[in-house]
Amino acid sequence: MTTDKVDFSSVRWGSVEWTNLVTLYLRAYESRSRHPILGDNAAAEAVDRIDYDFKRIHRTSLPASNQYLVALRAKQLDDWCADFLQRHPDAVVLHLGCGLDGRAFRLALPTSVLWFDVDQPSVIELRRRLYDDTEFYRMIGSSVTDPQWLDQIPTGRPTLVVAEGLLMYLPESDVRRLLLRLTDRFGCGELLFDTVSALAPLVSKVFTKGITKWGIRDVRALQTWNPRLRFVEQTAVLAGYEKVDSTAVRWIYKVLCALHTPYDVLNRFEYS
Repeated sequence: MTTDKVDFSSVRWGSVEWTNLVTLYLRAYESRSRHPILGDNAAAEAVDRIDYDFKRIHRTSLPASNQYLVALRAKQLDDWCADFLQRHPDAVVLHLGCGLDGRAFRLALPTSVLWFDVDQPSVIELRRRLYDDTEFYRMIGSSVTDPQWLDQIPTGRPTLVVAEGLLMYLPESDVRRLLLRLTDRFGCGELLFDTVSALAPLVSKVFTKGITKWGIRDVRALQTWNPRLRFVEQTAVLAGYEKVDSTAVRWIYKVLCALHTPYDVLNRFEYS
């Protein structure tokens, strides 16, 4: 991992790369709270090394509340990752749509794990200013919908696939093809991903120019798409609201959970 100051001034406001910077900043901000949920010290170290106008990001990202949503989602996925790697210390891990997330550095990985971070080439170009490829960690610049990048991934090991904040931005046809490619290539493993309500794409057309393209009412339907997929468990992102330090935010999340408000839901599937 590089330690020099890195220049991110070329990142355009509102771009995909900028969105990744915002999420990185929120994880770093949460790590400095009195009682962190995620405690992402790798994110804090990365922000400290990036030359960028984070004061502007702070004013627009509302970290006082948004830090908790980011932290709760990442923490649950981290816990599922850790559980899988404890059982399969020789695993291959694919982090799809990784952005600037340092999950590979946040978790205590067994030394035998092979980790691959995959995202668009422009995002990976930014990552390479922060991190270095190693014998056990590699970055791949490619759209996840391009089947060719999979040729770089070894087979024959249990494979964990993490797709955080990704699948809802792909058309359903691309989601189906991606899941089929993954289960066809790898013998066994788990898929960890979040989904949104089936109404989310309709709402997105009105408020966010249709950026959200796929939602689903019951994620168990994926088992009918692909017979190799088996549902394991599901939890709402806000389910860990009791860990939130802010009383006001904690009560808001508690009410939303009680109302079963359709929002980001985390899902765990296995395949063999």
